Amino acid sequence: MHTAPPVTVRRLDGFSLVASDAATPEDLARDTADRTWIPARVPGGVHESLIDADVIGHPYFGDNERAVRWVEDATWWYRAEFDADAETAPGERLRLFCHGLDTVASIWLNGDPVGTHESQFRPGVFDVTGLVRPGGNVLLVRFAPPLAGLSAPPSVSDTVTRMRELFAMAMPQEVPDAEPPPGVLSADLAFTLRRKATFSWGWDFAPRLPSVGLTGPVELRRERGAVLAGHHVRAVSVDAPKRTAQVAIDVEADAFAHDGELSAAVTLTAPDGRVHAALFPLDAGTGGTVLTVDDARLWWTHDLGDQPLYQVDVELTAAGGTVLDRAEDAVGLRTIALDRTPDDEGGRLFRFVLNGVPVFARGANWVPADMMTGSVPASAVRALVETARRGNMTMLRVWGGGLYEQDAFYRACDELGVLVWQDFMFACIDYPSEDAALRAEVAREAEYQVGRLRNRACLALWAGNNEVHAIHGLVHGNFEPGDWGWAFFHDVLPATVARLSPEVPYWPGSPWADSDPRGTNGVADGDRHAWEVWHGVDVGAGGPTEFPGRGDAVHFSRYQHDRGKFISEFGIHAAPELGTLRRWTPPGSLALHSAEFDHRNKDVPKNKGDDLMFAETGLPADLAQYVDFSMACQAEGLKFGIEHYRRRQPHCSGTLLWQYNDPWPGLSWSVVDHDLVPKAGFYFAQRAYGRVLASFVRAGDGRLELWVTNSGRTDTSLDLRVEVSTFTGKSVVDERVTAVARAGESRPVWSAGPDVYQPGPDRYAWVSEAHSLIEPNRLFFAPLKDLPVAEGTVELTTGPNTGGTAELTLTGRGYCYLARVLTPVPGVTFSRNYLDLRDGDEARITAEGLPDGFDPATLRAAVYGSRS
Repeated sequence: MHTAPPVTVRRLDGFSLVASDAATPEDLARDTADRTWIPARVPGGVHESLIDADVIGHPYFGDNERAVRWVEDATWWYRAEFDADAETAPGERLRLFCHGLDTVASIWLNGDPVGTHESQFRPGVFDVTGLVRPGGNVLLVRFAPPLAGLSAPPSVSDTVTRMRELFAMAMPQEVPDAEPPPGVLSADLAFTLRRKATFSWGWDFAPRLPSVGLTGPVELRRERGAVLAGHHVRAVSVDAPKRTAQVAIDVEADAFAHDGELSAAVTLTAPDGRVHAALFPLDAGTGGTVLTVDDARLWWTHDLGDQPLYQVDVELTAAGGTVLDRAEDAVGLRTIALDRTPDDEGGRLFRFVLNGVPVFARGANWVPADMMTGSVPASAVRALVETARRGNMTMLRVWGGGLYEQDAFYRACDELGVLVWQDFMFACIDYPSEDAALRAEVAREAEYQVGRLRNRACLALWAGNNEVHAIHGLVHGNFEPGDWGWAFFHDVLPATVARLSPEVPYWPGSPWADSDPRGTNGVADGDRHAWEVWHGVDVGAGGPTEFPGRGDAVHFSRYQHDRGKFISEFGIHAAPELGTLRRWTPPGSLALHSAEFDHRNKDVPKNKGDDLMFAETGLPADLAQYVDFSMACQAEGLKFGIEHYRRRQPHCSGTLLWQYNDPWPGLSWSVVDHDLVPKAGFYFAQRAYGRVLASFVRAGDGRLELWVTNSGRTDTSLDLRVEVSTFTGKSVVDERVTAVARAGESRPVWSAGPDVYQPGPDRYAWVSEAHSLIEPNRLFFAPLKDLPVAEGTVELTTGPNTGGTAELTLTGRGYCYLARVLTPVPGVTFSRNYLDLRDGDEARITAEGLPDGFDPATLRAAVYGSRS
């Protein structure tokens, strides 16, 4: 085989940065004569470069968010100088790949215009053949303010006016001068015309900090004759018992200067080295085939099986075997489907089916890991996915108000066995889909992102938007076609998915229910966002409408009335550990509802969580209590909700917490904070998300029931011990129960009447398993504020720090609630934490990521009510 020199890629570096209103390179040369260019972080952004140069303080520290607002209104220029090896030969071209242009960019090379770009969601690719000089070259990139020159679309303005009126009516009367939370209600609505992350303009969990700059690498590619334009390798059918798979392969080429025949040579190499190969011609740049793979190793989520990945090698060849281009990939063989057949309790299922096996999706909603989107390293993304897997999560939903994630995220999900629900980037507002320029930009975005992600084994669903349907329906009372995004969600996006990624289901939005659009966010069909809890209003679940007080209206006990088929959002606000807050605030500025504290909370009103705490924990007296009380409310609420929804399996087939992570160090619904420190809610969800769960529930007649739920592929025999004890150690009930947790089912296996267990605030129910096949679980019979759970103490013993890992043991003295090891520095992880320990109970915990030389003996432990 004859091999021509391969496509060559040169990464450009050494960028510098300056602010200037200049419109052209000539204007820039005159304007910047007396200005100082600073080194630019690429990939990165303007904010990061200004921080590095000590021009601004970190936007997350104190109230610097306000002090750096000017950055988004300035015009920024990047400059890089580079040498070129030689002129282009006949049949060659040079293309400039800007992998992250955020967002409104104009590019010049050696003073000649190269092109413009107006999207954060796709790269800029420019043909610069003939513009590159042998020897020295100068590349200039100008970023204009992202919304400059745009006006709010009238249709969007009308919708937001109505939304504000509805918001004012829905706010409790006792909240004076209520303002809407940051986000679409308070932003410049021109943003709907710009393809940039919606959360950039502020959200109820994020500050206003629109990123700007070169957020991805910049590369110069020399190409010869023809290049690969894309490939798609996927299992179109599998037979798990026979271990076979039919694998479809498609290849696309761009023959920009090649008139002869082209072929694609594709090899699929199994983890054990077995090779399947195919060679097929490309007609008009496209071609494909189907391979039968014997002894196929199928890809599963981490709770159901292994995650073998097949190496894919693609070669584009000309007549005579000359290789013009190559590509490498790694794919998992699996099929994914969305089961929407009739449910025998009424309505239709909403259930993912992986390799023919129905699954209960257990996971959370992923938001961008940082407001400064270009400076998130792949290692941080992987660490977050690893933490999700450690939390027994099997699905992450990439939320539509943020970003299509970087490749490292999807690679990690492939390798770690976590499914991805992928939103397209539209959220919470009408979009002017009849604007021709915007529609063309959205079509290009969809083409790029679907083509980029379609080979990922983790990809389970394409969803058109986040809450656009729900809000439009609430405001306008219908979902008829119109200038609000309908053409995107029901035409452009589904057509692109059907053409490029047909094996992955498409869903118009979240929440959505196409069998009865008037019932979007209802319980009979589709997915729903369960915001009865926290917001205190019925958004489709039904149940009681009258409550003794506001605390009962927002209480997590409302989850018990939800009969939804798939809960794609639900959550409760909580503070992070005090250590995280202290790292990002000036000394002495933190106190309960101080200006600095409230600045960290972007939801409104700032005391919104007090209603739930009043009902469950009592109101906090100081900051330390606020952290404990809010964490306890979140943890107990998520535990209650997850257990309820899992007991409903298979009628309910998934729960995705809102939200998983944070883009800045604040107070929010996240279960993992910005410093990657999990909250109590994470660890409560970790236990509730175990493959097999035993959970208590009090039935309507007062009976105490124990249910077993199995979300795995195989039955599990359990030897259970059911106890009811007082907090002082008196045994009320102590029974052994043997049960089989059947795969894919949930059922009661034990019950007792109130005359037997005698419910009261002085006792709790406890279940454990003789062979530790499940996590112990418990049920309290009263709100936390009425329980004597603040009287226990905990002892911590530690082993040595061996390569960053240490084994720890927590021992309970009395009943210990929220027994935990405090995080000493960001990056330290614990295998388990925030535990209930009875008197004498021991919990073994593995700590990882300890700094070199760190002495584990300096770690601190705490329980509920500790002053940390």
